[in-house]
Amino acid sequence: MEQFVSNFGLLLEFPVVNLKIVLDGIMIGALFALAAYGLALVWGVMNVKNLAQGDFVIGGGYICWWLTQMGVPALIGVPVAFILMAGIGWIIYILMIRPILDRDLFTTLLATFGLAIIMAQLLNLLFGSDTQSVDLGYDTLYFLDGFIDVPIAKLLGVLMAGALALGVILFMKFSRMGQAIRATAQDARAARVLGINTDKVYAFTWSLNAAICGAAGAIIVMVWVIQPFYGITHSVRAFVIVTAAGLGNLPGVIAAGLGIGVLEQYGAHIFGIGYQQAIAVILLLLVLIYRLSQQRRVRQSLR
Repeated sequence: MEQFVSNFGLLLEFPVVNLKIVLDGIMIGALFALAAYGLALVWGVMNVKNLAQGDFVIGGGYICWWLTQMGVPALIGVPVAFILMAGIGWIIYILMIRPILDRDLFTTLLATFGLAIIMAQLLNLLFGSDTQSVDLGYDTLYFLDGFIDVPIAKLLGVLMAGALALGVILFMKFSRMGQAIRATAQDARAARVLGINTDKVYAFTWSLNAAICGAAGAIIVMVWVIQPFYGITHSVRAFVIVTAAGLGNLPGVIAAGLGIGVLEQYGAHIFGIGYQQAIAVILLLLVLIYRLSQQRRVRQSLR
């Protein structure tokens, strides 16, 4: 309790600390939003709640880390992770997701939960249980007489995440496949009547989600750390963001991603780094309670 009071008092005594926390939260929250956008895609288009979302992120991180161990520049690992995870996602769709698309919610949750366990154990078997990161060797920028430090690696990560998000948005808006994805999300039956191969759309959507997560994981390993069993925390964050923002609400996904990043940084500062991951779980519970209360109000108004 004394430590809590001391840390909270520091925020009031030195307002510049708040600026540092907000900047750190925004930089890491941008990566949370990127992974959450992939979840919003498969949820909105395929109605699949992917519990292995975070494990896709960790998988992309390990691809980038392994490439650096082979002497490949870390920045090359981002497009490589994007491509490889897209291929892995396509294989997973053919073998696991396609057979359960028409099943109930419990079946899809159970299948993707099993996928998360398999991926985590496989990564643990291949790379071990130690945390890993990639040091880009870049300098740190200092502002306000050194009170604010912004690692160039984190700044570069935000820029790469923004560029990827913009690329996905443009693809969804102007490409034929992007238009087919949006049409399928609105009404899959009508899309099939109009000649759209919805199975191809589903396969591409799932692969695109895996690719986005792979790129996000490759960026995360440069600015943070990864470990085979960290996938669950990224999955929880993605569910919090999508649930709070709503499906198809890209500005909401971005805002929620930045918000959860900032809240986690505040939680780590006030309560300690050990409570940082617990913040995401608490936020998920609060968001679910809020959504349930909204649904009850709607039902009561309809009566």
